[in-house]
Amino acid sequence: MTRIVAGAAGGRRLKVPPGETTRPTSDRVREALFSALEAAGAVEGARVLDLYAGSGALGLEAASRGAAQVVLVEAARAAAATARANAGTVALPGVRVVADRVERFLASPGAVVDGGWDLVLVDPPYAVASEEVSAVLAALAPLLAPGAVVVVERSSRTAPPTWPEPVPDVRERRYGETTVWVAAFAGPGAT
Repeated sequence: MTRIVAGAAGGRRLKVPPGETTRPTSDRVREALFSALEAAGAVEGARVLDLYAGSGALGLEAASRGAAQVVLVEAARAAAATARANAGTVALPGVRVVADRVERFLASPGAVVDGGWDLVLVDPPYAVASEEVSAVLAALAPLLAPGAVVVVERSSRTAPPTWPEPVPDVRERRYGETTVWVAAFAGPGAT
């Protein structure tokens, strides 16, 4: 069972997309991650982008904890439908689901928000190649707000992501089979 850990929708159960390609972030990892993000002031009032959203658990957790705007991007139809259903269950304002490939979304006008994205959650299926993740991070960099935080979740057996220039301050945390990298960017145009 997957649920919202804390905040306005804390305890609400979330559906998981059918099949084996979606791997929802465990409640334990989400709780640890969001506790650290909240302590850093990265969630309240933030513009949040959840890439490879799957069930939407990460983005919906951010919405529950006070994010102002959350966009869930998911290409798989069944997963996008599940994310929509979960957004309806959580019933918080400012949540939108986009059924599209991450790369196509990032190249679209819909990826641009006034002021840039404050918090981006990147949790691709483990089968997605590291080079693809690096390309997504490079495409994402110009869309970030100054001081943005980018979280990448991958298998602990995967090499660390390659970050775009200027290389952000990156912290790594391992939770068994899952590794989470949290990067703080100076923002566009930083040297």
